Order: sequence, then C-alpha cells, then structure tokens
Amino acid sequence: MLKNIVERYLKRARFSLLMAWKLTKVTKYIPKLSNPILIEGLPGIGNVGKVAVDFMIEEIGAKKLYEITSFSLPHSVFVAEDNLVELPVIEVYYKKFGGKRRDLLLLAGDIQPIDEQSCYEFCYAILDLLREFGGKEIVTIGGIGLPTVPERPKVYCTGNTKQIVERYKRGVKVSEKLYGIVGPIVGVTGLLTGLASDKNMEAVCFLAETYGHPLYLGMKGSQEVLKILDKKLGLKLNLKALNKEIKEIEEEIIKRTDQLAKGRPAGKVREVSYIG
Repeated sequence: MLKNIVERYLKRARFSLLMAWKLTKVTKYIPKLSNPILIEGLPGIGNVGKVAVDFMIEEIGAKKLYEITSFSLPHSVFVAEDNLVELPVIEVYYKKFGGKRRDLLLLAGDIQPIDEQSCYEFCYAILDLLREFGGKEIVTIGGIGLPTVPERPKVYCTGNTKQIVERYKRGVKVSEKLYGIVGPIVGVTGLLTGLASDKNMEAVCFLAETYGHPLYLGMKGSQEVLKILDKKLGLKLNLKALNKEIKEIEEEIIKRTDQLAKGRPAGKVREVSYIG
C-alpha cells in the first residue's frame, strides 16, 4: 500500500513539473541519439555560455528540437529586428554525428528561470529529458566576473566527480584549481552540474574569465572554452571565424562601458566572484 501511495505521489509530482515547464516539439520526429552529451549555455555573466553554445549550434548545423516556456520565466518580452515583440524562450537543439563521435543535445536561449524554486524545477526537467534520450553526461559553461577586461581569459574546470573533471582536463589548457577563486556558481550552470548526481549522471563545468560588467560580452572567454570542447569532443569548429567578430564587438563594448563609467565614483565596479 505504501508503495502505491509513493508511486501516485511521484506521478503527480512529475505531472506538476511538466505543467510548470512546457516543452513544445518543433520537429516532425524525435531523433534517436547515441549516448548524447548535453551542453548548456544560457545567459549569465559576460554571456560566456550563451555565446559559446549559440556559435556551436550555428557552426555544426544543429537542429531545434524543443522550445521551452513557463510562467517561471521573467515577465518581459524582447523586441525583434522586425520591430515585433517575442516572448522569452529556452531552446533544445540536437546534432547527430554518426561514427565514433557522440551526439549532442544543446541547451540555449534568451533567459534563465526567475527564482530559486523554478531553477530547481527546470534543471530536474532537463535532466529527465536527457535521461529519456539515453544521455548521462553534461557540460555546463559560465563566466567568472573580473573588475577589468582580461586580455587572455583563463578557463577553470569543476564538476560533480573527480573522474569527469580529470577526463576533460586531460590534454587541454585549464587553469589551476577553482576552489578559492569563485564563490557559489549561481543559476542553471551551477545547479545542472550539482543535481546531475541525483540522476546518476556526470557533469563538468567550464568557467571562463570575463569582465563583470552587465553590458560586456565575453567572447574571448567563450572562444577559450570552445577551443577546449572542440578538442575534447572532435567538433571541428571554425574558430577563426570568431576572431574578427570578437575584435569589432569588444572594441564597441569597451567604448560603451568607458562612456558609462564617466561620472561614476571610483571603486564602484566591484569584483564579481560567482557566475550566473
């Protein structure tokens, strides 16, 4: 009898979770993926993860699988290039490679969940989705905010097991231990990495240094993370395509932030030691 009560509770809890986060399929069929790796890159400090995953999606020709919406997303809309508004959305893409390369699920979007509870609910929903595709491995990407623009951003690595951290660090350039460098890893990037253990999954988190200003776009940090993932996952990315764009965008952003800084009292830009 107790077993039946527990099963009914779990079914209701899962139904409630699915209602909180609506997954809309945008493809005609659900692909069969081979041991896929989930790579997350949502907006945060410097948008390091978002830039990296958005570039990856375009470069490898990933296809959109789901659009995710919820009442737990911020109560706002974006104005698109056609001057019409769009609701915030989180998207799941996939890429089938064939051969020895493992398939990918990519988590991208405009926004993150608005509060702590919805962030937990969202992360559990994503972990369940990955499990349905037979995946057991996660890569999350975020930024470490600094008080100045880093010329050569360092990339740090952490995870939920020593094994996956050592596996991803092997043969690539990753900086010294992250402990003592940052505080809590905030948002989906942190929670997905931590909650993966609840589903018997492994998760690794890459954090790249960037300027901790809300208007700054940390493309150099994104590029450094992409170099690592390109080598570890055999993605064959054309990273040279980023170089010119990085230079143009960073020059414009630095000019803009310098203008905004005029008139601001000295010492108001503080170091941000966490990611979002």
